Amino acid sequence: MSDDSGLSIDGPESLRGALLLLLVGLAITGYGGYDYVQQSEAVRDSVEVTATVESVGVETTSARRGVDHEPTVRFTYEYEGTAYESTSVFPASISPTYDTESAAREVVAEYEEGATTTAYVAPDRPGDAFLQNRTTNTPLFAAAFGLFFVLGGGWFSLKHL
Repeated sequence: MSDDSGLSIDGPESLRGALLLLLVGLAITGYGGYDYVQQSEAVRDSVEVTATVESVGVETTSARRGVDHEPTVRFTYEYEGTAYESTSVFPASISPTYDTESAAREVVAEYEEGATTTAYVAPDRPGDAFLQNRTTNTPLFAAAFGLFFVLGGGWFSLKHL
């Protein structure tokens, strides 16, 4: 079935779209898995440093299901004689977000501007310190989301072969 647009449901364009869906899914799944492994290694290998809290807040972003709230803390620290600044509350690149502002504020409630706190540094990435020395499941959720694309793209690809 085709129309004047040049696109067809059963033609090569559909196969290309299915393969694109498969590749996007693989990329998302791979990045989520990679981020989870990276944060796990960072937590395992981290060393404590003293940090100074510069600012604390909650960033609000529009999301498909409403609004997401991400806790933010900007802090400075020194590691092996070099000064750094970071904004990572958690060790993962894919940070968790919260449905309510109050839930996000609870995550950063213990941090006050101007106060000192403990931050954690992975020696192989000294510029990426974080405050909560624990893993989050957010990268795993991203990997699972990518799997839906992989399965859909794989199914459509097989259907069009």
